[in-house]
Amino acid sequence: MAQSRLRTLGLYMRPHWRQAALGILALFGVNALGVSIPLLIRNGLDNLQQDFDLSQVIYYALLIVGLASLMWVMRMTSRVILFGVGRQVEFDLKQRIFRHLLTLEPAYFAVNTPGDLISRATSDVENVRRLLGFAVLSLANMLFAYALTLPAMLGINVKLTLAALAVYPCILILVQLFSTRLRAQQLAVQQETAELSDLIQEDMSGMALIKIYAQEANERRAFSQRNQKLLSANLKLSKSQNTLFPLLRGLASISQIVILALGVGSIANGSLSVGNFVALLLFAERLVFPTALLGFTITAYQRGEVSIDRLEAILSTPAKIQDTPSAISLPRADVRGWLSAHHLSYTYPGAEHPALDDVSFTVEAGQTVAIVGPIGSGKSTLANALPRLLELDPGQLYLDGYDITQIRLRDLRAAIAYVPQESFLFSTTVKNNIRYGDPIREQPEVEAAAKQAQIHPEILTFPQQYKTIVGERGITLSGGQRQRTALSRALLVDAPVLILDDALSSVDNQTATDILKNLSEDRARKTVLFISHQLSAAAAADRILVMDHGKIVQSGTHGELVAQDGLYRQLWEQHVMQSEVESPV
Repeated sequence: MAQSRLRTLGLYMRPHWRQAALGILALFGVNALGVSIPLLIRNGLDNLQQDFDLSQVIYYALLIVGLASLMWVMRMTSRVILFGVGRQVEFDLKQRIFRHLLTLEPAYFAVNTPGDLISRATSDVENVRRLLGFAVLSLANMLFAYALTLPAMLGINVKLTLAALAVYPCILILVQLFSTRLRAQQLAVQQETAELSDLIQEDMSGMALIKIYAQEANERRAFSQRNQKLLSANLKLSKSQNTLFPLLRGLASISQIVILALGVGSIANGSLSVGNFVALLLFAERLVFPTALLGFTITAYQRGEVSIDRLEAILSTPAKIQDTPSAISLPRADVRGWLSAHHLSYTYPGAEHPALDDVSFTVEAGQTVAIVGPIGSGKSTLANALPRLLELDPGQLYLDGYDITQIRLRDLRAAIAYVPQESFLFSTTVKNNIRYGDPIREQPEVEAAAKQAQIHPEILTFPQQYKTIVGERGITLSGGQRQRTALSRALLVDAPVLILDDALSSVDNQTATDILKNLSEDRARKTVLFISHQLSAAAAADRILVMDHGKIVQSGTHGELVAQDGLYRQLWEQHVMQSEVESPV
């Protein structure tokens, strides 16, 4: 598992290996200079001890200052380059994640909450960036420090060096003891962060509902509980970190104490010069900082390790709905709009009963067909199946005689304009929302679509008309205005097939009927599937399909179906009765 994560990190860095190599090379230079300065000080002390000369003092001082300055420049260069690589990887990962999320089917987002996905695309990506910036720099610095410093120390005095380094195995054992705990605690922090992000996102989206039902106190309590869990997880992690890091630094500092204790006797018996003694102290000091940073490096690695798993969980999820290798091209200009289903069946994952059960029908090009039925009868599932928002088996749904699973997704969805139940609007102008499907359309075309959807007169009453910002999810508009704006968006793309999935439920019956009438009387008639509970509007359709328990139980015109003793007649009688009750006396 650890090797697979390292391999994944390698893949992340591969496009930037030249910059990373340059940064590591600069870091090698820093450590090489770091070793040369104590040796220079040793030579200076030994020489001055034999023959003190002020000019030599100035010479060594200027040389040391020059090397230290060069060392500082190279250190800053290595930091800028390696941290820059981390930023580049962060950018690449965000791009990959967003591109991949766009390929996934809607069912994926029903299972994975927005808050969790946002947390992974932000916090987890940042953790990987820190790992590839700070952690790589710290690890490379530690390796170079030991690789260059230890030979120099051994060359001065083997016995003192080994005695000073005797404590370092204890450091490795301590790191190993804390490693598993730190990883588990880091995972808990990231999970709690995702949960809190999800709660915030959900509450922001449902703020109106919270206020309507006066649930502010409950939401504050829920947020406090979730925030408390995050605090507890962070405190546990901080406790472990604040226990480990001082212990590491303390153990690393013992090596200097050992050199002081044993070195004095060596100087006294003449086996160690003052210069070599000072050099050993400086070398031991050089190893304290990278060793102490080992704890921070481990934390960054544990955090990055958890984040890699969370990111790869997204990136490794295959897109279930995608083009087949032999997918055919179907230009929109060639689409007539003839739809057919042959024994179409679909069962949602985990469901016991099929949402669509052996459904067969044919819709001629240019027809307006209404689909009605009780709630849960499979109408919306059928609407989602046509543009392949659901994973279907081949040989069940056809557009112009072509199996929709064999048509390129881009071409299929360009041929179908779909207005779902939830009329989602972006937080931008009314104009940009209407022309979302074709952003280069000009104002006259936008207004023509709005007129066809019967929303144009109301837009003119808005503060800035078509330049009015509608707010997040169109919150500043009424339900009927959102639905007709969404319908305008679908009409503007002028697709041969138009699917309205209860998309006029917030519009009065007369307006809905007028909109359908305009669509059916349009000279360039579209194939329209109108899913609705508004039977008065559905009655104007060329044909009506009645669904129940995932099956089509009746088919015909309004007059034919009312004359039959079936489900449609029952629904129509309920509609008439309800209309009489609601009509003013």
